[in-house]
Amino acid sequence: MHPARTRQALVLAGGEGTRLRPLTTTIPKPVVPLANRPFLAYMVDWLGSHGFDEVIVSCGFLAPAVRAVLGDGTPGGPRIRYAEEPEPRGTAGAVKFAEDMLGERFVVLNGDILTDFDLSRLVREHEQAGARATIALMRVEDPSAFGLVLVDAEGRVEEFREKPAPGERVADPLVNAGAYVLEHDVLERIPAGRAVSFESEVFPALVGERLYGRAVEGHWVDIGTPQRYLDATERLLGGTPSLVGEGSELARSARIGPHAVLGAGCRVGEGAVVERAVLLDGVAVGEGAVVRDSIVGPHASIGARSHVEANSIVGEGAEVAPGETLAGARVE
Repeated sequence: MHPARTRQALVLAGGEGTRLRPLTTTIPKPVVPLANRPFLAYMVDWLGSHGFDEVIVSCGFLAPAVRAVLGDGTPGGPRIRYAEEPEPRGTAGAVKFAEDMLGERFVVLNGDILTDFDLSRLVREHEQAGARATIALMRVEDPSAFGLVLVDAEGRVEEFREKPAPGERVADPLVNAGAYVLEHDVLERIPAGRAVSFESEVFPALVGERLYGRAVEGHWVDIGTPQRYLDATERLLGGTPSLVGEGSELARSARIGPHAVLGAGCRVGEGAVVERAVLLDGVAVGEGAVVRDSIVGPHASIGARSHVEANSIVGEGAEVAPGETLAGARVE
């Protein structure tokens, strides 16, 4: 196999991140900071570790901001290019839109997943099987939230099945992990100029036509909700209780952590508590305030003695009044 054939990845990053609003009203979801790095930077690094030298970011919503943050990539890492959709075209439609940028074989990845599975092995198994398309599959404990992918003993996809009922027993619950290895001729099966879904249109039509599914192992975290975003942050922190950005000022009696992340230039007042929470750049937390299990956008202000808890999100530049209590709230 010529190495250039497997070194190109297209990342689907056009979603608006509606479940993380108002944070994603001003910050594109693909570059929302995670442990003080743009989220997509972790995926680019992972791709680079598997020998990929080019990443195409398919984006639409706030596309110039995505480009401004990620640029052309970092020295020694994959080159980054962009395919800016004029309107949302679905998972397959976005790939069709970037058709002229894609080589003979490439990988497609959902851009809101933090994962570490063995991508090189997936590509190798794809080639060994002579597949047209290979879907990465994850085993899940509770498959009731997912559609199932059924494969035979050789890994050929036999059927896509609707979500099983809660409590229904499934022998080997495999679900689509949002990562695909594709041959270029698959693009011939995608209509141009409209929204098209891999999951509901393209892959079901390819059953019996060298469509494979391969189980992969590793962590697989979707950052699309406040809870999952905070879970992913905790995972990245590992044994480090907290992370404090450059230029932040913490009062002597402030309590930071565990599992807190502060961006650059934050200020936390006397007696304030920031616990399992993320403050982006320039956030001010007043005296005696509590920020717990929540996300606070850039340059927001948390008033003295206020409580921001239970997966609340405070948007960029927003203000929480002194003494106010928020639980699961959205503040713009």
